Amino acid sequence: MSKVGIIGGSGLENPEIIAEAEEITVSTRFGPPSSTLTVGSVAGVAVVILSRHDRTHRLPPTQVPNRANLQALKDQGCTHVLATTAVGSLRQEIGRGDFVILDQFIDFTRRRDVSVFDSFEDGMHHVPMAEPFDGRLRQLLAETAAAHGIPLHPSGTVVTIEGPRFSTRAESNMFRAWGADVINMSTAPECIIANELELPYAAVAMSTDYDCWKQDEVPVTWQAVLEIFQHNAAKMTDLLVAVIPRIGEL
Repeated sequence: MSKVGIIGGSGLENPEIIAEAEEITVSTRFGPPSSTLTVGSVAGVAVVILSRHDRTHRLPPTQVPNRANLQALKDQGCTHVLATTAVGSLRQEIGRGDFVILDQFIDFTRRRDVSVFDSFEDGMHHVPMAEPFDGRLRQLLAETAAAHGIPLHPSGTVVTIEGPRFSTRAESNMFRAWGADVINMSTAPECIIANELELPYAAVAMSTDYDCWKQDEVPVTWQAVLEIFQHNAAKMTDLLVAVIPRIGEL
């Protein structure tokens, strides 16, 4: 039976959305996750919600304990993971507030634990990463969005930078030349670790800005990111709540 882990969680802790919601504190072999977990159900499907940066956003991107976060969801019996993330757009056609179902990533981080395999004593672990996002989950998200009139881009490559600073204009243009469509500070190594733990993983990105490559736009600020995200958070919640029952059928 499917059990859905959700990373991001903005708005989803609402007790009107989660049936029989309960807060639990856990630890893992990698230490504690970012936040307490909200466990309960949506439309009869068991869910576990984790706030990536903690609910007070106390954790900068580099300090997010990605290994503990994914391990906590696996320990709770999650069979699938959905992630939400705010991104900057590197393409004219991806506007503010647009949703993108990610299908590829470029890892431009430098200071994070990027694997759960600290040793090869029990054998070599070279996990394929050609298709890092689960195809079935991506399809369900696209179909559900279409059925509910939520426009989105069905694919996109995200480049994840270390942060917490935003890009220089030279970097932004370089990422565009590399083929990246959006930019954030969270998908890598989160997606990598989900694959290593054999957790089917998909991410819905919300474009909040144009980074700084677009010179007829004001360069990104955190205040602008928050404003767009808060304006569209309910739409993100609606999409996840609608897709969870379909994942429950897998």
